[in-house]
Amino acid sequence: MKKEISNIKLSERMEALAALVSDGRILADVGCDHGYLPIYLVQQGRIPSAIAMDVRSGPLDRAREHITSYGLNDRISTRLSDGLQGLASGEAESILIAGMGGDTILHILTQGEERAKEAAELILQPQSEVARVREYLLSQGYVFLAEDMVEEDGKFYPMMKVCWKGNGAVTWTEAQLAYGKLLIEQAHPVLISYLQYDRSVQKKILSGLMTAEKTEKLTERKQQVEHRLQLISEVLQEMTGGEMTDGIPEAR
Repeated sequence: MKKEISNIKLSERMEALAALVSDGRILADVGCDHGYLPIYLVQQGRIPSAIAMDVRSGPLDRAREHITSYGLNDRISTRLSDGLQGLASGEAESILIAGMGGDTILHILTQGEERAKEAAELILQPQSEVARVREYLLSQGYVFLAEDMVEEDGKFYPMMKVCWKGNGAVTWTEAQLAYGKLLIEQAHPVLISYLQYDRSVQKKILSGLMTAEKTEKLTERKQQVEHRLQLISEVLQEMTGGEMTDGIPEAR
């Protein structure tokens, strides 16, 4: 018996990723884990079908079990694949790569460059090296269609939707690469929360550096922290008009 859609409860992060997937497009979920996201989107009628992919057989087996339990074997297929290597040309219009380190995502995009660039959209959520991912995408001719950011269980998750246009490299500022040009332009409330939190963290680090024995390495580290604080202050001022300089939460 097919389970009801109410039985699936996505996390806030997963709901935000699902919202970035355009309606009516076949999805390839790379690193599908439990397979809940494609199940959710198919049950919602948002997408016609999906391919759940993973490099490991364990997660793929779990995804297959869930897909079967929801009666969606005819709509969602599973595939053992290293990144995009197992995806044929034209099989998917949307490609989702989430919950991985930035280096892993960059490896998948470069290794599967042809498939990535022919897709109508990529939805990416790097867990680290976010600025490097943004810089790579811009250098390769990708266009940013949307950015979002959520906070869940005390962690911050930036995500983006891009597509390849091949119109030449675009350059963003250091702040835009670090925090997201579209998020800054939106004055995204979660980004504001993150910057306030990070400023508190960096101030504590700087305070500790001030009392430590001075070395060349420490001086370099102090300059890095001061630069980051300056960057944070500039972005916060741009987004809030300088109205939120007080009430910064303590580092958790």
